[in-house]
Amino acid sequence: MSGIVVKIVIMYFSENIKLLRKRKRISQEDLSQEIGIKRSSLSGYELGNTEPNFDTLLRFSAYFKVSIDKLLKVNLNQLSELYLSQLEQGLDVDVTGGKLRVLATTVDERNEENIELVPVKAKAGYTAGYGDPDFIKVLPTFQLPFLDRNKKFRTFQIDGDSMPPVSADSWVTGEYVQNWQTIKNGFPYIIVTENEGVVFKMVYKQFDKNQTLLLCSTNPAYEPYEVNINEVVEVWKFVNYISNEMPEPNLSRDQLSNSVMNMQRELKEIKNRLRTN
Repeated sequence: MSGIVVKIVIMYFSENIKLLRKRKRISQEDLSQEIGIKRSSLSGYELGNTEPNFDTLLRFSAYFKVSIDKLLKVNLNQLSELYLSQLEQGLDVDVTGGKLRVLATTVDERNEENIELVPVKAKAGYTAGYGDPDFIKVLPTFQLPFLDRNKKFRTFQIDGDSMPPVSADSWVTGEYVQNWQTIKNGFPYIIVTENEGVVFKMVYKQFDKNQTLLLCSTNPAYEPYEVNINEVVEVWKFVNYISNEMPEPNLSRDQLSNSVMNMQRELKEIKNRLRTN
């Protein structure tokens, strides 16, 4: 039978709690008493033999003052001493996309993941219910057999004319991006934010400068704008799109030349803006 699945990705938990415990110079026995778990359970977590439930994750997060996001998905051993100290002081700002991703997704009768459809009329609800299994399971679903079955895809209906040749009401399919550091500058992505909702844009990372993403349209009538990384809740890399409209005819040589010149000028303006930010 088809159903709903909630995935919690645990990558570095065992190494991280071992590191944090040693930095506090506390024994397994004392730490287990502090957070209210068995010493044998703590040993199993540090060895990677067992995985904690959500309540236990909350206990570790509260004790070490490090978010669950970082405990699970960021290799703390690779961070600088300064950054580790800031984390332990509660200064935990996520600029890497390493947030805990509790991704609700549906599966078919063969236990293979569906591609959920998010129509325009559901986009507002999606912003509020993207992590809610009850919301996700009522979305229409389908399959695209030529896509990688080991990756997660979702399709969003696009409104507006900001991203030609993708026209209004087209269906854009994106691949779920787990690590936002892998975003490629100048490539199209579906960005889900708390304030802007679901948008389809060309994206430029500005993590090191001001912890933002610069979102640009392919339609020059729309100005680029920035969103703070803390407002972003999901990122989906463009894979393909389906449209009911025929693309515009090929441009003449003069039109194509002018179009290229305009795009080069706009790209230069964007690069200059990136340098000055």
